[in-house]
Amino acid sequence: MLTNAVYAEQSTWPQAWYEAAKTARQLNISAFTQSPILEKLGLPGVEQRLPEDPVISVPLHDIGHHGGTARVIALDSGMLYSAEGLLTISPDHKNVLPNLAQSWHYSDDGRQLTVKLRKGLKWSDGQPFTADDCLFMTNDLQLNTDYQPVTPLILRGLKLTAPDPWTLVYKFDQPSPLFINYMAQVPELFLAPKHYFAQHHPTYSDAKQISARMQDKGFLSWSTFIRANLQLRIEDSIEKPTVRAFKPTKFTPSVNRYDRNPYYFKVDPKGQQLPYIDTIEAEIVSDGAVAVAKASKGQLDFAAFTMPTQDIPLLKLGEQSGNIKVNIWRRLHGSDLVIQPNYNHADKRLRTLYWDVRFRRALSIAIDRNEMNDIIYFGRGVPRQVTVIPESDYFEPHFATAYSRFDRSAANKLLDELELVDRDGDGLREYSDGRKLTITVEYVDTETPKQASMELVVGYWHAVGIDVRQKLIDRGLQYVRAIAGEMEMTVWHADRTTDVLFPITPDFWVPRVIAASTSMWNEWARWHLTEGRLGEMPPSEIKQLQHWADQLSTVLDPSERIRLGKKILASNAENVWSIGTIGLAPHPVVVSERLKNVVERGLWGWDTRWTLPYHPATWYLDPR
Repeated sequence: MLTNAVYAEQSTWPQAWYEAAKTARQLNISAFTQSPILEKLGLPGVEQRLPEDPVISVPLHDIGHHGGTARVIALDSGMLYSAEGLLTISPDHKNVLPNLAQSWHYSDDGRQLTVKLRKGLKWSDGQPFTADDCLFMTNDLQLNTDYQPVTPLILRGLKLTAPDPWTLVYKFDQPSPLFINYMAQVPELFLAPKHYFAQHHPTYSDAKQISARMQDKGFLSWSTFIRANLQLRIEDSIEKPTVRAFKPTKFTPSVNRYDRNPYYFKVDPKGQQLPYIDTIEAEIVSDGAVAVAKASKGQLDFAAFTMPTQDIPLLKLGEQSGNIKVNIWRRLHGSDLVIQPNYNHADKRLRTLYWDVRFRRALSIAIDRNEMNDIIYFGRGVPRQVTVIPESDYFEPHFATAYSRFDRSAANKLLDELELVDRDGDGLREYSDGRKLTITVEYVDTETPKQASMELVVGYWHAVGIDVRQKLIDRGLQYVRAIAGEMEMTVWHADRTTDVLFPITPDFWVPRVIAASTSMWNEWARWHLTEGRLGEMPPSEIKQLQHWADQLSTVLDPSERIRLGKKILASNAENVWSIGTIGLAPHPVVVSERLKNVVERGLWGWDTRWTLPYHPATWYLDPR
């Protein structure tokens, strides 16, 4: 469970964070000020750069002041200028709130969503932000098979129109009551500056000229260029306008620079245009140990993405200097380590073994999670299976505890029942015919302490006679092998555990997407995605899970949605489709003594885009 300290701090957060943001007119704010750094740039006045009715963003504690350069490493740059979408997420990860949109409403049948945009919004180059920018992203990119050959599940059957520049009408071929969750959590899928990208799109510019331009830039096609540009992976991304609080202005091999967006649409309760910070300097650091050293010495103003749990003691030592504060947030991962047997592997004998629930249960109860928690997490994580977080409406305690109690004797008994016996006296079990049983776990050591965890897991499994070998691989290779179904077993970390994401992407519990993160049943997912044309027909139990998941995202009744979600999670608890270890783990967030308004005990994870609910545009630098 999350600690009482987390809940205690949440109770002191501004109530405004949990509600639709007020606007300047609602709070009678009519005068606005800007950062002094903008005054000599020859820009229109701040009133002309803001929307008609600016959004008020309330700081955690103090009204800040403009100025300063924040120092981070590249992977943490986005933590200071979080995604800005039509909608956004509340810090209790339960509600969707207006953002670039001022309101929305569904038709009674859930098949039409109407979104009203705020008037007067602008991109960072001063051009108007209108419904055209959303139409372009959806119709000209996401639904265009020349850009994206496989349409994402969330957009299939979608038709988007705009009766006027400030109104969007999303029509679905079936009820889609949770589409707003996608709009809030992955805003990048729903808007792009049409006026900038039209020059690179064959619908709006000469195809031959575009092709020649792409050749000069070293891209195979206009689509690969736009995709790389949107993901800020190329130098051209500096030219792309944004609605975020900061815009990239320099990419070099050693440092990236982001400057304040002079057209950002939010102000503080005193009418000061946000963000408070003027510039982000993001150093390119490839060595995690170097990042930790810099953070511990106060050389970074914010460090979290690459801060490992195991280094909390080292970081705490650095805290004694008075230059930093090490805040301990809680990861939203249902489990930091999701062990995934490949049910679709080419080795049919291994597949048969994996499919026997006794084997999965034996592997699970052979793991000493309490010892793992003490050794790796200093006793501050939670031993549990792969399931949603406790605050979720879909949570039941036994979903987390099923087959998680360490019992080596019971594990040995189950393995004996499977006629897996040590026949040559080497301490490791063979198949009944004497053939060697070995399992190779291939994985990437990223984001959570996977290697440290697997070292212990391998030892626990060896203790019951299962010969498991681990193999670290890079992310690119892991992706290729996972998608191809070539790995015998792999691991990942389980996000999508909140009410924001679980009901729309229950992917750790149901084979419904082909992904590297959930690679234990990609052929069953392929069968589902293609309605049986490709892939492999799954067993009836898996088909039932897929059916429940399809219903989960379309049912209008919230109580029925919760019932379906709990059926999916109950199936995982009983069948141990994947094996969890430690979840809700501590995550160090290092903040320099000069960075203010950062929450002390936040929740860290993809579901809420890490810092997004904590209003990083209101963080400021105190020069004292």
